[in-house]
Amino acid sequence: MSSWEIVVAQPDQLGESPFWHPQERMLYWVDIQARQIRRVDPRAGRVQSWAVPSEPGCIAPAAGGGLVMGLRDGIYRARSWGGPLECVARMAHDVATTRFNDGKADPVGRFWAGTMYEPRDARKAELYSIDLRADNGNGGRPLVQLKAGNAVIANGLAWSPDAGTVYWADTASHIIHAWEWEGQGNVMRHHRVFQQFPGKPPGWTPGQPGYGGRPDGATVDSAGNYWCAMYEGGRVLQFAPSGQLLAEIVVPVRCPTMPCFGGDDLKTLFVTTARHSRSPQELQEQPQAGCVMATRVDVAGLPVNFVRD
Repeated sequence: MSSWEIVVAQPDQLGESPFWHPQERMLYWVDIQARQIRRVDPRAGRVQSWAVPSEPGCIAPAAGGGLVMGLRDGIYRARSWGGPLECVARMAHDVATTRFNDGKADPVGRFWAGTMYEPRDARKAELYSIDLRADNGNGGRPLVQLKAGNAVIANGLAWSPDAGTVYWADTASHIIHAWEWEGQGNVMRHHRVFQQFPGKPPGWTPGQPGYGGRPDGATVDSAGNYWCAMYEGGRVLQFAPSGQLLAEIVVPVRCPTMPCFGGDDLKTLFVTTARHSRSPQELQEQPQAGCVMATRVDVAGLPVNFVRD
């Protein structure tokens, strides 16, 4: 049984997209529903919040300072904490039904972000890479490429330590995909199903047995193992690159959303969680829902990738 520490006692509505900034020694994450980007020095405990114009689905640090983020309608760049937002790629999706969700930087320095289709009745979510580097072959303009689709809720994005595999999940379909990936050419090939989880049983209600949750955000450790938060499953799963289940870590709330590794040795597993749309009874039983939590693990994670521009 893992011992969990509450890193931030003030709960988020929908915590997501955590990463550890190694130079600042701070944990960054977002509260999507509150339209806030947040950061904390776990040693000091003081949380800083930054309000943005629409839901921040994902964030990544930029090598030149500041952040790159996926808001509802596009990809934005801020040169400093709380600084002005520059739209670097506005997307054509209908913002009434679709917004950016999970995303992060790849090992080369491109920003990747996937969308979610909020009505959840059609497979309209997509995954994009956005190359902001001046030498991207697009005349100095951001190079936007559609990388995958046919999903409902983009999640679970991660790369293997050798940068040879990319993972991507569709939460609504309870599936995690994997492809071979060639970084310099940004080519995905040889798709396979990495994990397919059972769907939610008809009539299931939270608190009942018989449902293990669905794959949400994810990360990969230095040994190449894939760690996935299971939304409504109250657990984080660790899978070997072969797909073998290695560990199940129970989380003290029903809806963990995304893990990341941090701390100086990258052996602290931080997990964001959600309380948005949970029942009053569940919130009474699990008052820590929405809090950022942490536990110590035996294997180190990978340092966060920085966006290069």
